[in-house]
Amino acid sequence: MYVEKEKPLPLVYDEVKLECGYRIDLLVEREIVLKIKSVEALAEIHLAQVLTYLKLSQNCFGLLMNFNVLKLKDGIKRVVNGY
Repeated sequence: MYVEKEKPLPLVYDEVKLECGYRIDLLVEREIVLKIKSVEALAEIHLAQVLTYLKLSQNCFGLLMNFNVLKLKDGIKRVVNGY
């Protein structure tokens, strides 16, 4: 399994290009974006972050994972871009 951590994500706006506009927490098999959190509750801004990473990296699937829960399955949210 191929995993990249803190993967830089370039950002282009008008004619300005930033080599590292964002950083993906984990990118699994160059297809699945993982956003790792440890917060009381997931908010809409966390979902927006994952969707932004998916759009910029041109990937379709992501997982938003919150480790501050009693059961890990309660802290996982699947995110699909474009559907």
